[in-house]
Amino acid sequence: MKPFRGTYSVIITPFTADGALDLPALRRFVDWQIEQGIHGLIPLGSTGEFLSLSDEELEAVAETVIRQAAGRVPVLIGTGAEDTRQAVRLSRRAERLGADGVMIIPPYYSTPTEDELFHHYSTISDAIGLPIMVYNNPATANVDLTPPILARLSRIPNCRYVKESTLEVTRVRDIIRLCGDRMTVFGGILGFESFVEGAQGWVAVASNLAPGPLARLFTLVADEERLSEARALYLQYLPLIEFVGGHWYVAGTKALLRHMGLPVGGPRPPRLPLPAAPDARAEEIVRALGLRLPS
Repeated sequence: MKPFRGTYSVIITPFTADGALDLPALRRFVDWQIEQGIHGLIPLGSTGEFLSLSDEELEAVAETVIRQAAGRVPVLIGTGAEDTRQAVRLSRRAERLGADGVMIIPPYYSTPTEDELFHHYSTISDAIGLPIMVYNNPATANVDLTPPILARLSRIPNCRYVKESTLEVTRVRDIIRLCGDRMTVFGGILGFESFVEGAQGWVAVASNLAPGPLARLFTLVADEERLSEARALYLQYLPLIEFVGGHWYVAGTKALLRHMGLPVGGPRPPRLPLPAAPDARAEEIVRALGLRLPS
């Protein structure tokens, strides 16, 4: 298997107008992402509202994305859970369905110690043969996987990637320094800045809306070393990146897709659709950047 690398969309989960899972829209969305040049897909992350889906829906989304991608790009399935046994079960199912890897946020309520984190990820690693992308997002997981902790986790055989989702871009440098080639860094919130520090990928929300340009951003920095051109492209799309970078990352992304011509429903409660003013701002961003999906 080739190493994971590039811009990966942590994709939304489409719903119908009455709130049911919309698998036809998901298949269309996967095809469009790949046709636009995205490097990889990650369903069932936070943006995919994994905590708001039933177990049957989790399986349906994972199976649909894996089958629709059909090996054209890597697919990593979000399999995070508070219970280690549940994370093992979900990860085994992802492997059985044909996933290329799994992305796993730490247990997000129990505030595990470093030893408990090591046991959690070791147990999952022992149960599967897939690469694991550890997901550090202290704002939502209630635990911070600092570079020294990640250095320890990188000794677990399958813990080969990390999505680093803080605003401290120097962490990319420190993870690389402490882990060497045992763990590859993907940026989470910060894409361009993480690339400059040596990250080999970006797990992006904004690429739900602009997969081609944000995949190109990685190539410009990491492969072609054209920093001035990359910075200009980054600044062009910064309003979009910032709009989906805060609390409205789910509702905002879905509103933007609606304005682009792909109705994907609203978020499930407790999340609510965008209020009128932010929704108008979403429409403005779509117009300014010329974002649209083919009919």
